Formats: sequence, C-alpha cells, structure tokens
Amino acid sequence: MSGSQCELPAQVEKWTTKDVARWLTSEVQVDPTFADKFEKEDVCGEFLLTFEKKEILEMGIKHGPAVKIARYLERLKKKEEKCSGSESRMPCFVEQWTKEEVYQWLVKNNNTFAEQLLQEDVSGDCLLCFGKKDFKDIGIKTGPAVHILKKLSELKDQMEPNMISNQQKVVVAKTHKKADSKKVIQSAIQNISDPRPNSQSKLSKVKDPVQQVVHHRSIIQNILEELAKADLKKFQYFLPDKKNEKNVRIPWGKLEDKDTLDTAKLLSDHHGDQALTVTRDVLVEISQYDLASRLENIMVQLGQLTCCSEESELKREFNQGDKLKNLLTCGGNSLESYERFVVVANKSSLEQVQHLQFLTKLQRLCVLDFDPNSNRPHGLCHTYKETRVANLHSPSQYQGPITTVVSSLNLYDQTSWVFCNGRHDFESDANKELDYTTWLKKSCKDVEQLVAFICNQLLCHGRGLIVFLLLSPVDTDNDPFFETYRSFLKHTEEQSIITLCESASAYAKWKELIIEKFHIDIDPFSVYELTLSQVNGTVMGLGPFRQSPAKLLPSSDSSSVVLKQKDEDLLTALDILCLNQCENVFEDENGPKFLKFRMQEEEEFYRGGKVKWWNFYFCDKDSKKIFVKRDKYQNIKDMIRSQHKYSRNACVLLNFFHHPGCGASTLAMHILWDLRNDFRCAVLKDTPLPKEEVADQIVHLMKLESGTPSPVLLLMDDLKETDSLHDLVNCIRNAVEDSTNVNVDHSLNCKVVILNCVRSHSPKEQYKRENSTQCQYITASLSAQEKEEFEKKLEELQETHEKPENFYTFMIMKSNFDQKYIKDLARNTLKNFAIDTDDAKLFAFLALLNTYVPESGIALSLCEDFFGVKMARHPEDCVLDSMKIYSNVLIVDRVEECGGYKTLRILHHTIADACLEELEGGYYLMASDITLQMLHYDLFFSKGVVKDRLMVSIERMLIRRRKKVGDEREPFSPLIDKIHQQQGGKTVQEIFVKASSRYSQRASIPQALARYLYINERDFPEALKWAEKAKTIAENPYIVDTIGQVYKSNLRSNMDKEKQEMSHNPEDLDTNICLAINGIRAFQRAQEQSDRNDNFQVEKPDDESGDFPRKSYNIFGHVGVLEMSFLVFEILAKLPFFEERDPMKKKYLQSFLNNSIPISSVHKDDNQVNDRYAEIIKDHEQFLVHLKPEVKKKFDFLNCYFTYTKGNSEFDTVNHKTVCDHFKKYVDLFCTEPEELKKVKDDNPKLNLKLLIEERKKYLEKTQADTFSGILQYLDRSAEEMEKIVNCYVFLQQTVKQKQNIEVKINYILANVVLYLLNPKSNHVKSYQKLCDLLLEALQAVGYHHTCPDPYYLALLMFWPTLSEENSEIRTYINAIRSSSRKHMSKLFYKRSTIAHLYLGRENGLKRLVSKPSLDKNFLTKMPRDSLAQHWWNGDIFKEKEIISRLVRVGGTIEQGEVFATYGRLKIPVHPARRSGKRSGCSTEKISFYLGFAINGPLAYDIQYEN
Repeated sequence: MSGSQCELPAQVEKWTTKDVARWLTSEVQVDPTFADKFEKEDVCGEFLLTFEKKEILEMGIKHGPAVKIARYLERLKKKEEKCSGSESRMPCFVEQWTKEEVYQWLVKNNNTFAEQLLQEDVSGDCLLCFGKKDFKDIGIKTGPAVHILKKLSELKDQMEPNMISNQQKVVVAKTHKKADSKKVIQSAIQNISDPRPNSQSKLSKVKDPVQQVVHHRSIIQNILEELAKADLKKFQYFLPDKKNEKNVRIPWGKLEDKDTLDTAKLLSDHHGDQALTVTRDVLVEISQYDLASRLENIMVQLGQLTCCSEESELKREFNQGDKLKNLLTCGGNSLESYERFVVVANKSSLEQVQHLQFLTKLQRLCVLDFDPNSNRPHGLCHTYKETRVANLHSPSQYQGPITTVVSSLNLYDQTSWVFCNGRHDFESDANKELDYTTWLKKSCKDVEQLVAFICNQLLCHGRGLIVFLLLSPVDTDNDPFFETYRSFLKHTEEQSIITLCESASAYAKWKELIIEKFHIDIDPFSVYELTLSQVNGTVMGLGPFRQSPAKLLPSSDSSSVVLKQKDEDLLTALDILCLNQCENVFEDENGPKFLKFRMQEEEEFYRGGKVKWWNFYFCDKDSKKIFVKRDKYQNIKDMIRSQHKYSRNACVLLNFFHHPGCGASTLAMHILWDLRNDFRCAVLKDTPLPKEEVADQIVHLMKLESGTPSPVLLLMDDLKETDSLHDLVNCIRNAVEDSTNVNVDHSLNCKVVILNCVRSHSPKEQYKRENSTQCQYITASLSAQEKEEFEKKLEELQETHEKPENFYTFMIMKSNFDQKYIKDLARNTLKNFAIDTDDAKLFAFLALLNTYVPESGIALSLCEDFFGVKMARHPEDCVLDSMKIYSNVLIVDRVEECGGYKTLRILHHTIADACLEELEGGYYLMASDITLQMLHYDLFFSKGVVKDRLMVSIERMLIRRRKKVGDEREPFSPLIDKIHQQQGGKTVQEIFVKASSRYSQRASIPQALARYLYINERDFPEALKWAEKAKTIAENPYIVDTIGQVYKSNLRSNMDKEKQEMSHNPEDLDTNICLAINGIRAFQRAQEQSDRNDNFQVEKPDDESGDFPRKSYNIFGHVGVLEMSFLVFEILAKLPFFEERDPMKKKYLQSFLNNSIPISSVHKDDNQVNDRYAEIIKDHEQFLVHLKPEVKKKFDFLNCYFTYTKGNSEFDTVNHKTVCDHFKKYVDLFCTEPEELKKVKDDNPKLNLKLLIEERKKYLEKTQADTFSGILQYLDRSAEEMEKIVNCYVFLQQTVKQKQNIEVKINYILANVVLYLLNPKSNHVKSYQKLCDLLLEALQAVGYHHTCPDPYYLALLMFWPTLSEENSEIRTYINAIRSSSRKHMSKLFYKRSTIAHLYLGRENGLKRLVSKPSLDKNFLTKMPRDSLAQHWWNGDIFKEKEIISRLVRVGGTIEQGEVFATYGRLKIPVHPARRSGKRSGCSTEKISFYLGFAINGPLAYDIQYEN
C-alpha cells in the first residue's frame, strides 16, 4: 500500500467520508471530482463496503472509472493486493494510457466499440479492471469483449506502441512538394501501428518527478507574477477549460480568489508534465503573447519543445470533426450554446453552395457577404432563401439609433444578409463590385460601423460566434474580406472568431497573413482539413434536438398540413404550437437521455421556471401522473368553444383576470395544448411590430397551406396596453374580414379567438364588471379540490425527484399561498445576508425588481459584469456559483425579446416580496436604500440592448402606476408610495433627482417628480421647474398637461389657504389670476398638440406616468380649460363687490363677465382694498371678459363630442361627469336672473320684449337645447320638456332678425322632429310638409358650404328617397354633409366612430324615422345597458326581431369597395358602419342593409350579400 493509504484507519468500517475520498484519490487514483461526489453523498467506510458497481453508476460516474472503483473496492473487501479480472495478465504500460490512446489502440485493431468506450471515459487504468461482465453492461457482447481482452494480453510480449493523443500534434519537416508532405504525414501516422524498439516517447530525459513539479511550479509562478490583477483573473477564468490527461478540469471554485503561488501549485499538481504547455496556451488565449513567447523559450531549453525551422511547419490535426463540433457548440453538442451566429463569406462556387445548407440551421443569423452574385440563381443567398427568410441589407442601413435599427431591420427575428461589396442582381452603378482601393474609400467606413454595431450591440449581451467562411483564396491583405477580419479584431476577442476553409493552401496563406499582421495563431480556432461536404454533414447532425422534424398544423376535415420553416420565419410575432409539438424528438423515450431531460424540465418548472410545451407533453405521455389544473380550466375551455361557435365576430376577445403568480399562464397554455387539434394555436410575442402587421401574420397562419381557412386560438399573456389591445383586436377583425372570401358571419373557420391573460390585484371585481360570457378569473386561493390535487402531486414528486420540498413555487401554491411559509423561507434564505458583499447587493436588487416589476430579471451578462467574471465560459454556472447562498430561490430564465438572452430572477414574486420585507425588518435595509444603490451603478445604465431592458424595468418600478377600477390609476407607483409612507418626501425627491440624471433623455422621471411635488409636497415652484424640464426633453400633450395641472393645483391650494384666513390681501388676486392665465395656456397648448396631428400617438410617449394612458388624451385640454375658468369664476364671486350671495352683486358679476359693463362701472364700496381689486381686474380685464364666451364654446364643442361619437374609454365617462358638473355651475352663474329684474320686466313693456327674448335664450342655454347636438340628446327625454323647447324656438322665430334666423330655424326643425318622435299627437308639432318648406328656405340661404353639417343632416332625414319617389338632390346633400363634417369636425372624428341617433323605418313622412332610444327600450328590460351597448357595437342587435320589425332593409350595391343605396336609377353613396361582411376583391355585388343617419352622413349596418 501507498503511504497515503497507510495513514487510513486499519478498519475500513471506521473510515470517515474524508477518509473514503482520500482513498479514492491516493489509492484508486480517480479524478478528485469523483471523490467529491462520494463525500457529498456522505459515503463513509461502513457504507462503502455495501456498494456495488450499480450504486457507483447511479451517482453519475461514467462506466470506465466506475469499473475501476468497483474493482479496487472488491480488493479492499478481500484484502487483496491486485485487481481481479484481467489486470494481472496485462502489461503495465497500458495503465498510463489516456482514454484517447485507448480509443486509438482499439481503432487500430478495427474494433467498432472504440467510440463507446471513449464516451464512458475508459482510460488505460480503467481498462485493466474490465471483465467480460463489465463490457456486457455497456452493451458490448461476449465475442467482442473476449477479443479486446485477448488483444490486451498479447501486448504483454510487445513493446509499447506509439500513441498520438487528441491533444498532441506530430511535427513533420515540410518538403517543397505537397505530395512528399502527405507521404511524410502518412508515415508519421503509420508509426502508431509500427512501433520501433528504439523510439522514445519523451524528447528529453525525465528528471526526478518531485523536483520537476517544484521546478515547473516556480517557472509558472514567476510568469504569473508579471500579469496585472485583471489579467490574472482572466487567466483563472480560462484555465478551467483545460483538461488534464484524465480529461478532468480544475473546478472553478478552487481557483476563486487564489494568488499566483496557489494558482501555480494547483496548475502544476493538476496537469503534471503538461503544466507549462497549458500555461502557455492560456496565455495565448488571453493575448499575453510576450509572456507566452518567453515561456516557450524556457520550454525549449528544458527540452519540452523542438525548435522548428524558420520555414512554417505543417501541422496535421486528427478528429477535426470533433474540433468543429466543439468550436460551434462551445464544447457541447447543440448549436443552442451560442445566442447568435455571424457568418462572413467571400465568393462561392456552385459546387460549394450545395454543401452550405448548414447555414439554414444557424439561428439568429447575420451574414456579411462579399460575393456580389450571391443573390443570383444558384448563389449562396439565393439558395438560402429557398428554405429560410432573409432580409437583404446594405452596411449603411446599420446606422442610427440602436432600437430603430434593430426594429426596422428585424434583426432579432429574421436573418440579416448584408452585401458588403456590391450586389449584381440590381443593375446600377451603386451596386457594382468595387476594387480594394475604391472599396476602402467608399464602403470601408460603413462596414466598420456595421462590425462595431454587431459586436457592441448584437453580440454584447450573449454568447456569439463569428465564422469566417473562406470559400475563395485571399492572397493579400489588400482585400475587403481581410479588412473586415481586422475590424472584428478591433471589437472582439480572437477566440470569438473561427475560420472554416476546405483548401489547405488557401488556409495556409490566410493564416500567414494573419500572423504577419496581427501575430495571432488561428490554428486553435480553425477547421481546414474537412471538405465542405464533411462540414455540412457534421453541423447538420448537431442539436438543437428539441424540435419535431416536421411541424404539423390542423386543417379542414380533420387533416393536417406541414408548417414550413420559411413560413415560420415570416410569422415573427407568433410562437406557434404544432399538432406534433415535442413528438419524434428523442429516438428512445424510454432511454436515459429522455428520462434525464424530463427530470430536468420538470424540476425547473416546479421550482418556478416558465411552463413549456414539454410539460404538457410529459403529462399526455404518462396519463397516470397528475398535472394539477385550476378549477376554472373547464370553464375557460367551454367559453372558448362557445364563443367560437356562436359569436358572429371575426375576432373575439376573452379576458382572463388573475392574481400574479397563481398559475394563470400555465392554465392558459394548457388549454391551448388541449385545443391544438381544433384550432391553430399560437402565443403572441412581445413585439414592436405594427398592429396591422401582427394582424396580417395571424391571417397568414389562418390560411396557411390550405384552401379553407382554419380557426385561430391566440394567447396574449399580460399585454401591457389595454388601448393597444383593443386596437389590435379591431385590426385582426378587419384583416380577417378583408382577406377571406366567405361571409364571416356564417363561417366558423374564419374566426380568431383571443385568450387574454390580464394580471390584476382584484380579478374577481374586474370579472364582475365585464361581460360574464367573455371573461373568467382565478385568484391566489385554492379550492378544496385543488388542495387535494396538490397533495397528491407532492406524493408523486417525492417518488420521482430528490427533495421536492425545495420546489418552492410548487410548495407555495400547495400551501395555498401561506404567508407564514413564504416568510419562513425568506428568513432562512437571508440568514447569512451581508450587504457589503456583491452577491448580497445583487440579491437585494432582484428582490426589489421582482416585487415591483412583473416578469423582470437581470441579464446573466450583466451579472457577469457585476461580479467581474465576464470572460467565464459557463456564465450560468458561474453566476449561480457566485450567488450560491441564495441559489435555492433563484432561477435562470430565457427571454426571447431582443434576440434571446438569459436572465436571473427570484422564483416567485411572493418570495421576492417576503425577502424585501425581511431585509427591511431584519437588516434595516429599506427599499429606498436598494433603489439608490441600483441607481448608483454605472454598469446598469451604460449602452446596450440588454442593459436598456434593465433600465426600462427600473424606470417602470419608479413611475408605473397601478390601475384602479377602469382606466383610472393610482397617483404614484407602488414603490414610490411605499417610500413616501416610510420615509417621506425628501427621500422620494432624492431618488427622482438621481434617476433624472440616469435617464437624462427621458421625460418620464422629471414629469413623475413634478406630479409628486404638486400632489404630495405642495411645492409648486419646484414642481413647475421639473415639469418644464420634462417639457424641454419631450414636449407632448401629456407633459404640457402636467404643467397645467401644476398651475391648477397651485391655484386651488391658494384658494384653500384664503378660506382659512380672516384678512384678504388684494395682491393674492393678482397672483391667482396669473396662475389661471398660465394654466389655461398650458391646457390650450396641450389640446392644440393633440389636435394638430397624431405624431405623439405614433411615437410611444416617454411614459405612462402622466394622467392618461396612451391614445386617450382626446379632450383633456378642453376639460382643463373649463376647470381653470370656473376656479377664476369662484375667486371673482368671493370679491366684496361681486359676492354671489347678494343677487345684485351677482348680476354685476354676470354683466362684467358678459362684457356688458366695465369694471369701472361696477358699484362698490369706496375703500383702498376695493380700489386695488379693481386695478388688478382692470389689468386682466381682456383675459377675464373672454372667459365666459370661451367656456360656452368649450361646452358646445364637448356636447358635440359626447353626442356624435362613441366613447373610447372610461376616461370619457369621467370627463362627461366633470363637464356636466361644471355646466350646472355655469347655469347657476349665467342662466339665472334676480327677482328684482322680473319686476322691472313687468313694469316696462318696451324692455319686456328684450327680456323675454333673453329669457327664452337662457332657457335654451341652460337646458342645452340651444345647439343642434343638444336637441338630439332629447330623443330619450320627456315630450313635455321638448314642447317647452319647441315653444321657445317658435317665439324666437318670430322675433330674431333674418340674418340670425338660420341657426334658430334649423334647430326649430330638429326640435319638431324630436317632439314628433316622442309624441306624434302633440299640438306643438308642425306638419311634415311645413317642416320641409322651412328646411328648403334654410338650405337656400346656406348653400352647400355651410360651416356646420346640421342643415344637410336634416336634409337627409326629410328628403331621403322612397321606392316611389326619387330625389336626385340627395347626393348633393351627402357630398355637402361629408365635406362640412370633414372640414369643421375632423378633430372630433379622429380614430372615433360616429353614432347614428336615427334609423330608416318602414313608414312614410316623419314616421319613417326611428330613434335609437326607442329601439333600446325593447331590450333594457332583458339585459343591462353594458350588454346592450356590446350588441350594438358588434352588430348582433340587427338579428333581433324587434329591430327587424321596425327598420327597413335598403337595397343597394357594392362597387369598387364603395357602398351605394339604390332607388331605381338613383345611387346614393353610404359609409359602412362596420367593415363586417364587406368582402375584399372589389367585387360588384347586390347587397342590402339597414340605414342610420350620423352627423357625417348615412351609415350602412348589417350589410348582407344577396347571394
């Protein structure tokens, strides 16, 4: 026994776990990682004696070392000195063989099982312990096993054969003739099978082993001492990639924080004779060429290297196929190891192109092509596009803002093919190929900027590989292709660039150029001895393996169609679920690979990872196992089927409200999985694409590869913008209706059903407010049945997984979201928390982010930077290792945005929330402290796509306000609310000020600070300063409105203070009027910007922290002006000479505001205070006297807005109430008269007439019947009210001058129409003919270009033709109403639909007009008003018999997409109210429809084709 063995206790039963580990490393001499496994599994001596080979294999140890351990264990049990089996009969030199040398010896003996033994890590010392049964256990039958053992025994009488391991190279003198070189290489290879007695395996005499190790260690330490601290760390991160002779790496944990002495000791102990070589190789990899050269000279002196002649040597590498795999997969077996591939190719031939199909397998590909003929037939680009989608670009298109370039070129979703030197499929001088000198002048700069963009933006946040595809020789450095290599070297490490070349001579020249110019040896990163056919076959055989070979989609008649890769490339907004998803991926689903994969996926899911389609596949595969479904599963499934079957809409939106983290996304995806045979299912990605393009992609999916469309089921998971969602639904509906050639109301196939998961803090309440047939909800509370299912699942997991109690997300749900369980978990996780450490800081950041920003995380690449381990080759393991004390509640997720990257997050938001509470309560680390720390790190705010995503998350955390009921929001974000409650305004301001410096180009932060200051702190000057700062960054209606809100709040605050003060200062009046002037200007400016154009709606606002969500500003400026004006009226009404409690003083105020008397004529007490008040009012008199007419103008405009158009959001409801409340104040102030004036009217007959006219006008004004839109609102009021209004207009008709009479006459006619519809028998209604005559007089007076569409609206009502009576003038009136409404009401109608208040009925005269309120009365007893509105909106109302019996269907045609009503030879243009049923293709057809009258012309409802 060895010395180390003697130190062990004599009785094995008394060995500790450390003794067992020492025995394994010193006696058995296996890799230390295997000993660590035994120690980790608590294997002591007593337990060791019970082990057999089976138990060793179950610990994850491969077959080769497992057999060796088992043999030594048998010897230990029997107290024997040698291994049993064949060991005693074998030659001793075999024991020194590496697994590669065993592999070569087996290949030489034509053994077909060489690869199998290589995979099982069978080295020479392991092979000596093999018996026939051991071979049989790995699938090698008795015959081959006996043959191998026989050949081994024959070596006993032979000399040791020469072996060339994978890591060695045979050095051969280069001759002048290539043929001679090949012979020499072949001769060298032949030496393996032709050993010579005098051959030496070493180049120099071996010293004493101990002295040699010490000497090498000293050399290595001296070299490392010359490295800077950062370079030493870099060296340590590359070192674990190097394996020793036993194929074992140095664990990263052993190198962490080690100095040069410890590093040199570890390196020399682990790598032995190869330590110097490994040191040199790593120095080259980290670009320390001088040190590498010095070390190489030392090695030559020691005899470890042979000196080569100055002529270049030819190196022959074996297994270049394996090398290619390792380079492309980062040492794995799947192309998924890299996030993105960049291929740089020069001119190719037809023969080469046929072997370059492997490019189609590279995901997220960018190609820099120097072949101008590439897009011509048989060219590389042209061939690629036959099966994949590629967008063809030029280098100059990569210039501009990052986000603009990425989105416009679609870089994250489709291949970008960049032509870097001409493009001959376009015949123009600009696309000609350039010689080197011209290219250098004209194109080189663009290509350099392209390369910089690729390296700094596309490759910076993930693992990327650059492949130089040398398809034709490059003989000089004066070549654009070579210049591009130079550009890449400026922006990335040479290890990130590999070269593929099938021509040895072309490669030799390429290598020579690079060595000459850059002093870089590219051999380790090049493959040059494989043909392109071999390269192609090797790459095509690589993973990813988790995709079904042929993807299928459901089609009509229970058939299926193939989803082609090119079609999938086009559908960039959709993650498509196929019929055969996950099928035929693994050859053997009972084999160990599949079972291991399943265990990993299930563990990740139950820990808290995002659900994948694989999870449902496993569920279907083993139906006996439980997959817990929430109780609402069947309800939602039934709702989807019902809406698909019965809804008449082409697109149906179903809302699914849920608490965060309660399993809603999993449930929704499970429903898609189970319905994938009935629908074409897809998940909508978070995409910047326009809604119209997304809609087109959905229609493309619906019609893909089939003559008959198929219904689509679309999942939207917590879409951020409600308004955008409704816009998208409308776009989808229109796209479906426009693109299908069948009547959508009768087709089940042309349907898109959207299941929209909506995260909510009160899902049940939201559900109650919605249409219950089109929504469902679940909460973070389990039913008894769900609890039972979770208990059963836990029992099942305990049988199949180790420690399922550590699957914390599963356990949280199983505990019914028990707060005590979650708090205990947080407390245990943080028991060793130390805020001064980097891992603690990062965990605190994650806790804050994951609490306040759903689905947030920090990119792994950022975590690497944070820990200073950017060069680590295995970032996921490295980051988790750095976070090891918190890793139990952390998980790495893949995010598909921005081209795909990995992020680190906490398993469940409740854990993050509990950890944040524990940090505050147990460690006094407040949310504000963590926020300020995050804002402190420059790393998080530097440029880069992934860093931008983190910046967006931090910004959302600061400004994103939670919704209340409807569209209204809380004043501030939850985080700011919390900090305000805990620490007050000073801390909040400190955070916002710091954030403002970080987000210097974003208006959202200063705007949010301004809101905080004026709402919570009442610091109006400071609030105004920050609001103005936001305006200088981005002036839009939302920002300018905030300025108006500051002035309004300041004014209200001043008024509140003055109410509490006994004495009044006249100067306060001046201050308040100035505030009002500035506030009104701000609101007017905001409204002007909103009205002028929709640019601010096309570009996303900087935030949603303002008072309005996107695309809903509409009329807030008008409302703001009203509010400010009435504050001024209130201030004036409190002045001593305008006091509203005194009727005469109130009359003075009315007269002054009506500009009837100047302030100087107002009676007031003669004192200094009143005189100063009068002076101030005089200074602002122009502003004050214009307020009343401005207010009246706003009321009239807003009355039109609410009358003529459909409401867009609940903001319209809130605004309508605000306007109504202010109108009541208006009536009280301007539409009442004191009793004294009534007495004056009775005593003075001449004055009486004027007062009567004024009285009638005021009555109409206060009842809002003085406008056309106001009268229309009386369609659902009482006839008695309408009779009073008609009488007022009768009186005015007789008294008002002719010039003023037109508006009165038009309103009088409409009032009669409305009164007739309310009470046809009323004595106050004029006859139909009399009204027609009056209308003709009015039309004669106004002509066809009146400023308002009102007279033409009446013309449509009164003169609409009948089947027996045509009226050719009607077309003229329609042109007039369209022109007038377009010119004078376009601001009202922007992106809003008009309302038809009246419809065409079956009678004649005024009886043929049917009001909408009269139709509504038939249904309000059956359904709530919200449901009735939905029926009108989607057109289902026109299928009801109450509608059919009262309205008449009008015959017409549709020609060139235009709708016409036809009466004999008369064709009248009509707008379709909805696009439903209007077919694409511009087919001329006969149709019929119901006719409604809107203020912008007649509308066609429920269009039906005659066929």
